[in-house]
Amino acid sequence: VRIVVLGQGAVGKTAMTVRFITKRFIGEYDPTLDYTHTETIYRHEASINGDVVHFEILDTAGQEEDTLLLEEKIKWGDGFLIVYSVTDRCSFDEVMRLCFLVNHINSGSRKAVSEPLPILIVANKKDLEFDRMVTTEDGEKLSGGLKLPFFEISARDSCEETAAVFHTLYGEIMKQLSSSPTSFRRRAVSKLMDKIPRIHSNSTLGSTGRSFSLSSFRDLLPD
Repeated sequence: VRIVVLGQGAVGKTAMTVRFITKRFIGEYDPTLDYTHTETIYRHEASINGDVVHFEILDTAGQEEDTLLLEEKIKWGDGFLIVYSVTDRCSFDEVMRLCFLVNHINSGSRKAVSEPLPILIVANKKDLEFDRMVTTEDGEKLSGGLKLPFFEISARDSCEETAAVFHTLYGEIMKQLSSSPTSFRRRAVSKLMDKIPRIHSNSTLGSTGRSFSLSSFRDLLPD
């Protein structure tokens, strides 16, 4: 299954992804991890309810970017995690726009599908209670209005909470696959997506959990 992790910079997308695939936290919250890193696809195997699941997780940079870039990423995915930080009201306000974009970009190829796309809203950094700007009730109200599952987690404090997010999204993907098999025909992969660096979870990661020698996804665009 292909999962796309979306959200503004510095919400902890990288920390959450690496926490899931390695069970390790990559360090204290550092905005540069989200602002300076380039797109990476992590490949990871996990056992869920007796099934061996092969994950490909696209950890996006979270920067403002061209519509073409974002559209390619969204078309690639089977399921989506839209992440915000409870310490950042702007990242929370971005959730609605990202949900709209995911649904809009996928609507053309899913006209016959009545079920919603597999999307989870994830509030991260709940351990930073004294810096909180978004309440749990805010997140629940938004997810209720959008009719999407909602998790509030701490990628730093809990490996189990983080894993539950990915396991639940996998369940949502499988639920839709069983009800609408034709909606999950393997998507064609563009040349842009093909060139995003892939890291296997059993590879040696740097001390921060990522290689900083990767090429920028933006650099792959034609002039």
